[in-house]
Amino acid sequence: MNQTPKQVCVVGLGYVGLPLAVGFAKHLPTIGFDVNATRVKELQDGYDRNDETPEADLRNPNLTLTTDPTQMRDADVIIITVPTPIDKAKRPDLRYLISASQTVGQHMKRGAIVVYESTVYPGCTEEDCAPVLEQASGMKAGVDFKLGYSPERINPGDSEHTLETIVKVVAGQDEETTEILAQLYGLVVKAGIHKAPNIRTAEAAKVIENTQRDLNIALMNELAMLFHTLGLNTRDVLAAARTKWNFLPFEPGLVGGHCIPVDPYYLTHKAQEVGFHPEVILAGRRTNDTMGVYVAKETVKLLIHAGRPVRNAQVLVLGAAFKENVPDVRDTRVKELVEELHSFGCHVEVCDPVVLESDRKYIPAPFVDDPFCTRRGHYDAVVLAVPHRIFRERAYSDYLTLMSALAQGVFVDVKGAYLSDARADTSGKVLYWNL
Repeated sequence: MNQTPKQVCVVGLGYVGLPLAVGFAKHLPTIGFDVNATRVKELQDGYDRNDETPEADLRNPNLTLTTDPTQMRDADVIIITVPTPIDKAKRPDLRYLISASQTVGQHMKRGAIVVYESTVYPGCTEEDCAPVLEQASGMKAGVDFKLGYSPERINPGDSEHTLETIVKVVAGQDEETTEILAQLYGLVVKAGIHKAPNIRTAEAAKVIENTQRDLNIALMNELAMLFHTLGLNTRDVLAAARTKWNFLPFEPGLVGGHCIPVDPYYLTHKAQEVGFHPEVILAGRRTNDTMGVYVAKETVKLLIHAGRPVRNAQVLVLGAAFKENVPDVRDTRVKELVEELHSFGCHVEVCDPVVLESDRKYIPAPFVDDPFCTRRGHYDAVVLAVPHRIFRERAYSDYLTLMSALAQGVFVDVKGAYLSDARADTSGKVLYWNL
């Protein structure tokens, strides 16, 4: 294809695909395809359950939202943005990627460019996906159609770092394809385009972005556990360390979601496949995977110190999503936190007004809608696990009203959102702890 694309199709309308489809639709006819009929119907009705895309953008006449794969047959560029999770054994699960590739292969036209945005290991696009496209289409990659890769950099819940404001990496299987993709993405991304020398380089760049972040947070989590043992407050130590100009501002926390806890396993899978045995990457993963359990155990210790019985203790966990201000519960560490509290015999309730009611089933505890009205004086411990904006808007005193007055209450504030308030509280009514 030697001309600017006239039509684009985006396959997968989640956190990554929907903003991309909406962005391209502002410049040229765009097809948004997804196999989830419920999701597509909601979007057709102008509703994005992730609360990321306004209704006006969904009603753009340039944007066609569909479950019909035949709609992609006229697209010059087809962009695949489906999830790439891991299985129970922490191995890459390519089922969605392979299925999407089969569908695209069956319906794409000769001369199309197929671009992958899903996070994968180096070599996956050309070694795993291309053969599926070839078999399904009866065409040859590099001859009858071209391949490209452009790693997604969507950050859910972040209104500052958006598709338009983050430099986009693009790579094609030849120089011409790379140039076409640079021009295409340049329509939407105003921060600039970086042209990687080849697809494998672009794949590797994506997977190490989140691996680096995972390792830095793991270091902070390990330090937090050490400082707690030493009787130091992690937030105080970090505040002092940040006065040095080149100290990186990472913080401890529960690392969840569909990127940071998953992507490092794609890299280590490829490493082990070629006989390289990564140690640092997996060590960081082990640390971050245990933090939900660690917070639960610290909560139990505090209950004991407060003189409250652990068995049948009433515990409220505030926040179930994998991060603040997003409704997604995929790979949330709150699940392990709740399960560990259950293992000690605690009665756990969860409140998260951001999470959709249909997704609450993924958390093994009953939800309460407004404990500040209906459960005052009911709990032995309150765990602010995910400090959504709606929680941060409440006063410190609101949390204290949730605890029964029979003994000291326990307030576990994982991210230290109320550290200064707790230090100013001289009442002795609550044991406060932050990670």
